[in-house]
Amino acid sequence: MMDTQQLLAEYAGNGSEAAFRELVARYINFVYSVALRLVDGDTQLAEDVTQTVFIALAKNGRTLSREVMLGGWLHQHTYHVATKAVRGERRRQSREREAVDMQTLQDDSAAEWRQVAPILDESITQLGSEDRTAILLRFFEQHDFRSVGQALGSTEDAARMRVNRALEKLHSLLKHRGVILPVAALGTVLTAEAVTAAPVGLAVKISSVALAGVAGTGTTLTLLKAMTMTKLQVGIIGAILVAGVLTPLMIQHQAQVNLREENQSLRQQVAQLKTDNKNLSSRVIQVKGAPAPHLPAPPMQVTNPPSASATEDLPRANLYALLDKPPKLTAEQVESYLKANRRNAASLLAAYRTTADPALLKEAMEKYPDDPQVAFEAAFDKDLSPEQQRQWLNAFEQSAPDNALANYLSAFNYFKAGQIDQGVQELSAASGKQVNDYTQNRYQEDEETYLAAGYSQADAKAIASMQLVVPQFAPLKQLGRDIVDLANAYSQAGDTTSAQAVLQMAANMGQSYANPSAGEQLRGQLVGMAVENMALNAMSPNSPYGSNGQTVQDRLNQLAQQKAAIQQINQQFTPLQPTLSDQDWITYTDRRMLFGEAAAEEWVVNKYGKQ
Repeated sequence: MMDTQQLLAEYAGNGSEAAFRELVARYINFVYSVALRLVDGDTQLAEDVTQTVFIALAKNGRTLSREVMLGGWLHQHTYHVATKAVRGERRRQSREREAVDMQTLQDDSAAEWRQVAPILDESITQLGSEDRTAILLRFFEQHDFRSVGQALGSTEDAARMRVNRALEKLHSLLKHRGVILPVAALGTVLTAEAVTAAPVGLAVKISSVALAGVAGTGTTLTLLKAMTMTKLQVGIIGAILVAGVLTPLMIQHQAQVNLREENQSLRQQVAQLKTDNKNLSSRVIQVKGAPAPHLPAPPMQVTNPPSASATEDLPRANLYALLDKPPKLTAEQVESYLKANRRNAASLLAAYRTTADPALLKEAMEKYPDDPQVAFEAAFDKDLSPEQQRQWLNAFEQSAPDNALANYLSAFNYFKAGQIDQGVQELSAASGKQVNDYTQNRYQEDEETYLAAGYSQADAKAIASMQLVVPQFAPLKQLGRDIVDLANAYSQAGDTTSAQAVLQMAANMGQSYANPSAGEQLRGQLVGMAVENMALNAMSPNSPYGSNGQTVQDRLNQLAQQKAAIQQINQQFTPLQPTLSDQDWITYTDRRMLFGEAAAEEWVVNKYGKQ
């Protein structure tokens, strides 16, 4: 029997309908189960979501990378489609009801599943990519550990360890959301309940519809999707057009749709759709109306960027008091880890960070030039010429188009080179994007490298945390200074509108790091707060800031309070480090990656500081 990758390759290469139908048959229960949970048990809506996902697979399957884990792709796409289909208020109400019900649930499989189901898939999406893949392979695709190991390019024992550790992290995420369930019970309930059988005949219907759409023109596919997504999109007019154009095609592929029910469902959504469209239009107008700095920018003096030690003034936690500095591994120690992971991009980068061997980074750059994490590491390679560094920054932007960090680092590089206009354009391009500095992935991969080298779990976690380099902090802080200098240049030229626009860009950049998020380091928060402070101090203190009636001075006061709180908890945490047990080191580092460094330190202070 052909495996999933072979079937996907057969469909991608030859457009094999048989291969696609087999993929649908294999994953129909998987996708339907995820959709059913996310839409709170609405079976009709779950079918619509499932159909939408497989239409997307039919359309995009020929362009997917051969290395993609199809289960992970399907889960992510199902999550995004389903969450768009369900109104946020309905889901919040559902979770509130579940939180009340949890107090009275009996300790049995069905009750445990009722706790987990409403937030399971959202929690899975918050795991790192490799942990998410391990959970999906084991409990959703229902592979044994040997098959999981083969899919991940490792051994059966390594797969078992990976799944167990991923299950622990999922358990921590669920616990943070109020689900009190032992790790062992979580594994049991996932094994028993994670996959629900889809309605009989749904696989045949969906295969026909999806393949029919791919066989037609782009317009045909669009209309076909409109016709089948009864609870997801479009309006009544679109449905009528679909009925007129595609009914013969649907009959041919044995996938008739009941237009009467479809139109009735659509009519019920017309009012909501009109409201949503109105709100969306107003938001678009606001974005389009936002001031943008005029180019070319006025001349300004570019300061020399600081060295990587520019964050020495920030609090540094000695994450493992028994070690003077994190030990570096040898080539022999990382070889087994590299072999088990087939020298993929992530393992090469982890081996590079844990050995400091530049040859490993070079190998990753040569083999995986389109990987965003490779581009991120390469952008800080001191051996590159300015031209090569620019090439890797461009590669970072191309491989991670939704990551604002790529734009910010590119802007810093342009400012350093005196190309101010290009830098301003990069700052504009970062608007509306989120920052991802890959901290969780990098830490997790480094930890696994030390584990493979023979270190204990507590040592591996602590060393991986301590040795993790964050080279982006100094450039971001310097970029904040450069932006403020540019704002002063605009003001001196009499262009106050452009001055305010670039100051807002700096404030936005600072907020992207100043706001605590999972896995975030305190130094990163403080760098973000410092950048925002720079921008705010260049503004009028009484001018409005934000959408809740705040002034610039109000926000400055908030930042001062936040900084004081961070410094206080760090001062309390530092002397407690030598007293932590190995198990508490493990808990601390897990909490740090899941909930942020401040929350992890607060946990230590609450536990050890009150004894």
